[in-house]
Amino acid sequence: MSNELIFFACFLLFVVLMLAIDLGVFNKKDHIVTLKEAAIMSSIWVSFALGFYVLLLTEGEFLHGIQNYAQLKAVTQEYLHNIVLIPENFSASLSAYKQNLALEFITGYVVEYALSVDNIFVMVLIFSAFGVDEKYYHRVLFWGIIGAVIMRFLFIFIGSSLINQFGWIIYVFGGFLVYTGASMFLNRDEEDEIDADNHRVVKFAAKYFPIAADYKGKSFFIKRGGKALITPLFVVLLVVEFTDLIFAVDSIPAIFAVTKDPYIVFFSNIFAILGLRSMFFLLVNIIHKFHYLKTGLAILLVFIGLKMLAHHYLAAWGFTTLHSLLVILFILTTSVIVSLAFPKK
Repeated sequence: MSNELIFFACFLLFVVLMLAIDLGVFNKKDHIVTLKEAAIMSSIWVSFALGFYVLLLTEGEFLHGIQNYAQLKAVTQEYLHNIVLIPENFSASLSAYKQNLALEFITGYVVEYALSVDNIFVMVLIFSAFGVDEKYYHRVLFWGIIGAVIMRFLFIFIGSSLINQFGWIIYVFGGFLVYTGASMFLNRDEEDEIDADNHRVVKFAAKYFPIAADYKGKSFFIKRGGKALITPLFVVLLVVEFTDLIFAVDSIPAIFAVTKDPYIVFFSNIFAILGLRSMFFLLVNIIHKFHYLKTGLAILLVFIGLKMLAHHYLAAWGFTTLHSLLVILFILTTSVIVSLAFPKK
């Protein structure tokens, strides 16, 4: 079994274990998640991500089974890592590789986490439009995460395969991100709305599945008159999954601007997605205060798109992953500070 498969299997086992503990211990009963609970869970997930950063920093060579300089050079060339190798000094070269790998992970994590905030805006609208009881928010988000992990896996490794086969597709991703960021900026002041009755997912579900007329507690499925029905809560779950699918189209190409290693893209993506639920409950009542955050995210997408379009020139100019991280943090921090300094009247 290859090192990648062992590393990947251990990561998935960790994710399954954490989700099982979350559902079976901390959220055994449906309840309204308090601000304190959300803060604790957010801290835990961020700590896990930082712990993984340290793991890559110290043991990063294990991911691709690097044992000598030839293997290190091959991996660096395959995934286009922007580092300088020293042929006569394997130890120093490996150290530079691990530092860059860990930095790519944490940068991708920050990008995905930031873009997830926009997802929170939409989730708030979904729950409000469909009249979901607040104590069932966690249940919907939990199962939504399961679907998101599966979709992200498919998107990331298919995307990586396309980039390896067709190098020019990176320019397509870059152009798409610039367009998406520009559109977000131009429409930043428009009020988002969710029409529960006419949503395309609702129409699809109504066409192909029998739907119960009202909510039945936490149930996604019920039986009535010997006939299986899906409940409106399951329809909400489908809407959440569809929404995440739309957001994945933006966020995954964005992380490929940071690293071409699909494993690092996946790890950073999943850590951010797993922390999204707790961040939702942490920000749900104050998200409206960050009214310039959409502007910041729009600028962020344009920056990442331009970085993809000009990646050859930036590499020649010495623009590293650390520079990308600093620019990203500056954009996000500025948008938050400006939001708080100039609140909406």
